[in-house]
Amino acid sequence: MNATQAPIDRRAALVEAAFESIARHGFEGLRLREVAGAAGIDHSTIHHHFATKQDLIEAVVNRATAPLYRTIPPGSSAGERLRGHVRILAEMMETEPDLFVVLAEIDLRARRDAQVRAIIDRVEQGWRFGLGQLLDGDTGLVELVIAVVKGVRLDPPAARAVLERTADLIVGDEVER
Repeated sequence: MNATQAPIDRRAALVEAAFESIARHGFEGLRLREVAGAAGIDHSTIHHHFATKQDLIEAVVNRATAPLYRTIPPGSSAGERLRGHVRILAEMMETEPDLFVVLAEIDLRARRDAQVRAIIDRVEQGWRFGLGQLLDGDTGLVELVIAVVKGVRLDPPAARAVLERTADLIVGDEVER
């Protein structure tokens, strides 16, 4: 490496390679040997960066959910903020479809794997809290929004209309929730 080259962050490269593998081949197609190769390291050294495959999966979930943390924008009313949230999510589904494919793959795996379920539950706590604030703590509406988002994420062309219609149904003509 010469003085102008930045050092390679092998851990980040492994996370990105695992993310891409899940996006292309599904969760069941995730192979550590291939992830290591794509990250430019020997497969025998992957455990220097992640003690277990589960640790790598958790890092992928964190990478995938990080862009979602700021999707509930500030606004003057809860309804305006909910509409902003679904607009941002719809835009992300259109511009970053792999993000939502990876999240769907991980959600499917979580149905069969308690450790992955625990990771998903942990990262979704913040989403549920934020939506709960917008929806006056109505857990039924919170779960409805989450179900609609998760349902439409694999059909990006339909996402915007479906999510906006959902927000309209929830907020209605209210100025302030």
